[in-house]
Amino acid sequence: MEFVDLKAQYRLIKQSVDAGIHAVLEHGQYILGPEVARLEAELARRTGSKHCIACASGTDALLIALMALEIGPGDEVITSPFTFIATVEMIALLGARPVFVDIDAKTYNLDPAKLAAAMTERTRAIMPVSLYGQCADFDAIAEAAGKLPVIEDAAQSFGARYKGRQSCNLSAIGCTSFFPSKPLGCYGDGGACFTNDDHVAELMREIRNHGQASRYHHVRLGVNGRLDSMQAAVLLAKLEVFDRELELREEVAKRYSARLKGIVQTPWIAEGNTSVYAQYTIEVDERERVVEALKREGIPTAVHYPVAAHMQSAFAGLGYKAGDFPASERAAQRVLSLPMHPYLRAEDQEKIGTALERTVKSGASALLDSVC
Repeated sequence: MEFVDLKAQYRLIKQSVDAGIHAVLEHGQYILGPEVARLEAELARRTGSKHCIACASGTDALLIALMALEIGPGDEVITSPFTFIATVEMIALLGARPVFVDIDAKTYNLDPAKLAAAMTERTRAIMPVSLYGQCADFDAIAEAAGKLPVIEDAAQSFGARYKGRQSCNLSAIGCTSFFPSKPLGCYGDGGACFTNDDHVAELMREIRNHGQASRYHHVRLGVNGRLDSMQAAVLLAKLEVFDRELELREEVAKRYSARLKGIVQTPWIAEGNTSVYAQYTIEVDERERVVEALKREGIPTAVHYPVAAHMQSAFAGLGYKAGDFPASERAAQRVLSLPMHPYLRAEDQEKIGTALERTVKSGASALLDSVC
């Protein structure tokens, strides 16, 4: 059983993928070729954003966005401690201080009610994460942020909607990832930034390509954050089936939630939201025991994420300690992601559900026996 079955997807779109890659090999424009421009136009159209700037990875997208806002030493950027390290890493890499706000325990996204208490005169931006495929509460975040720019880390939520609006077009800048396992993923690294601000878009295009305004004329410091044409060709092929795959992801998620109701804590989707289920993440007691039991049955699992950012050694200098963000710390101890992709068979889900139910009930029985 595959955790994410990219081979099944490739078999479906093989002709389009192969044709796109062959076209790149024929024209030889391997970096920022015509496929990249086509991809940017299509992604902008899908999100409703005025500008899309494709780049080399989701991590680069975050870095480019922060650089465009001139974030640097002495600045503070508020984000979630329950996220992949890249979110926090890019803030720190620029010399700014990451400031954490705990999550909403239901959605795993930054809790807007806690934002005001974390803001200081040094706060320069807010970077909420749309985790597991569901958008954060951007209206409430924008209200708390006031005039401060908001950057959406949408690495896991491209294609999701928030109150009828598309992820990546909910704030000043949206950033996404096309890592292979994402709902829309290429066959390597890739990412994109989105904005409706002409000036910010120009800055991000320059930063993406070593700060160039024109060839060999560097008007600012930048990075090598350009997207390969082959990756763009793969993404264009995948966009042909993307809408259908989102529907299939929803069907898979509904089957899971129906089968696992009353057995484990299943994903909760806020009113007005849709999720692309980048992961189907549950909560369990005795996670290590559950993981080992499922492994024995040939069922792969993953943990996104076992250590909250404020507890990572890399950020020890920030001065946070255990207990500072209880919702994030509890989630880190309990979350477990199950196999999730559009082509997951109902019979495989039933196998997963049966194994999980048996494992959870055996743990509950053992606990009851020890108490008695």
